[in-house]
Amino acid sequence: MSQVRINNLRKSYGALEILHGVSLDIEDGKFVVLVGPSGCGKSTLLRMIAGLETVTGGDIFIGDTRVNDIQPKDRNIAMVFQSYALYPHMTVAQNMSFSLRLKKEDPAAIDREVKRAAEILGLTPLLARYPRQLSGGQRQRVAMGRAIVRDPQVFLFDEPLSNLDAKLRVQMRAEIKELHQRLGTTTVYVTHDQIEAMTMADEIVIMRDGHIEQRGAPLELYGRPETVFVASFIGSPSMNLMNGTVVATTEGQGVQLGDGSVLTLVGNWNLPLGKPVVYGIRPEDIDIGRQDISVRVSVIEPTGPETQVLGTIGNDKITIQLRSRVGYLPGEVVALQIDHARAHLFDPDTGRRIEAA
Repeated sequence: MSQVRINNLRKSYGALEILHGVSLDIEDGKFVVLVGPSGCGKSTLLRMIAGLETVTGGDIFIGDTRVNDIQPKDRNIAMVFQSYALYPHMTVAQNMSFSLRLKKEDPAAIDREVKRAAEILGLTPLLARYPRQLSGGQRQRVAMGRAIVRDPQVFLFDEPLSNLDAKLRVQMRAEIKELHQRLGTTTVYVTHDQIEAMTMADEIVIMRDGHIEQRGAPLELYGRPETVFVASFIGSPSMNLMNGTVVATTEGQGVQLGDGSVLTLVGNWNLPLGKPVVYGIRPEDIDIGRQDISVRVSVIEPTGPETQVLGTIGNDKITIQLRSRVGYLPGEVVALQIDHARAHLFDPDTGRRIEAA
């Protein structure tokens, strides 16, 4: 196991700059997930840690060693790719042992390592099979086993579950998390799926346009997003964000929405009256009941244990997540009750979070 330190890392392709001075410390033994939309630079950053992309500027340290100019095979890392990258003419055991055989390790030691990894991943009955005889989930476990036998300082995962179906992704998510808890190896995991990030990470690093937008524990980011981007990216369904202006109320201050509805602000805000703001509220912090605001129902989406109600308030779209079944019809107007203490405010010009006084 080892710490990974990234200092002011830059990556350019000619005049096009992909990473703009990224700095990040990943503690020894942590499971850190890099997440963000396509093109944000997360996979480029991972490939630079692996040595598959050259460094334009800045430094990468694995442990105490600066690895900028060290070949990938000498960095003591193991990478699991989106594609399984298994050799079709080799058995599972041969695929898993390939890197050790290249190093001319002792055959008895290779056999021990392969059997150990196969037991951890439930691959023991499959060691004599070929990749074509395996399911997608089994192939991905073989790719993970190939990484485990190397006993690396750092595991790198590049969207390893994106080729799997939804049910198998959920299963493999749990298996990778359990694997990390068992081995304790420093892990950097890239995904565009924020549900994967929330359920697997010790720490999430949200990237946007080659910068780190925010980093922290999953529930910290969920409960206190620093920007509109983070608020809209983390959470499924995502946070409702509505434009309004600050007004005076009998309780103190509130936010007036486009349709004239006023939402109370809990706490001492002391904001300039008339100030434009973005009002954020999670779908699960809204209920049907006492009328804070009214919503015109657009779509009802029953998911079994929950029901999502999609609607509009003036020009703003809103999603409500209910733990009950409802029989509303499109076009119907219903009253909503909001948990005002859980509201978030953002500056529409900067996109940054606004705090109470």
